[in-house]
Amino acid sequence: MYEGEISGPCLAVAARAFDPDGRELVGELGELVITEPMPSMPLGFWNDPDGSRYREAYFEHYPGVWRHGDWIRFTAQRTCQVTGRSDATLNRGGVRLGTGEFYGVLDDIPQIADSIVVHLEDDDGGPGRLLLFVVLADGAALDDELRSTVGRSLRRELSPRHVPDAVVEVPAIPRTLTGKKLEAPVKRVLAGAPPEKVASLDALLDPTAFDAFVAFAAGRRRDS
Repeated sequence: MYEGEISGPCLAVAARAFDPDGRELVGELGELVITEPMPSMPLGFWNDPDGSRYREAYFEHYPGVWRHGDWIRFTAQRTCQVTGRSDATLNRGGVRLGTGEFYGVLDDIPQIADSIVVHLEDDDGGPGRLLLFVVLADGAALDDELRSTVGRSLRRELSPRHVPDAVVEVPAIPRTLTGKKLEAPVKRVLAGAPPEKVASLDALLDPTAFDAFVAFAAGRRRDS
């Protein structure tokens, strides 16, 4: 056992780390993939009779290989570290930022009960916008002092690139019934996609959680 590392893949799970071209990586961060069928793997989605949504979700990037959507690093001893969602990874100024890094810092700020971070790319090649949405703890207020606390904490614990361009209060963070944050769907909603097109609303802990993000996206379009 090594501190901070998973001791190895589950039995009968052919887990690997792949680079963008499908080459296996050891000692480097890569896409978590499953290269062989495994016990209890899902065979399809509800309301997806031809399997197109299922294949698009997991098999489109590496044909015939399950891409899970997480970053993972395997060591030579086959221990590993999962660092966050790859389909929601933030690329700011050419530097890849894992969302889990943000939450590790934000979880230690008592005024913040929940959060989600999204990077909106600039089509012209600029730095884009790094947006932090927060649910406040009871009695807390999103004032200049709290915004400064968030910025200082992220700068000190991570780097200046992790400091968001804006901190926005929302009543709820979209999560699945199992508690997973829906980072990629939130990003698509902020880009203008209808919530029902990016997630199954009846599978959310709070079916109204996307409403604040729809309103924020509409405001951005009006301002632009």
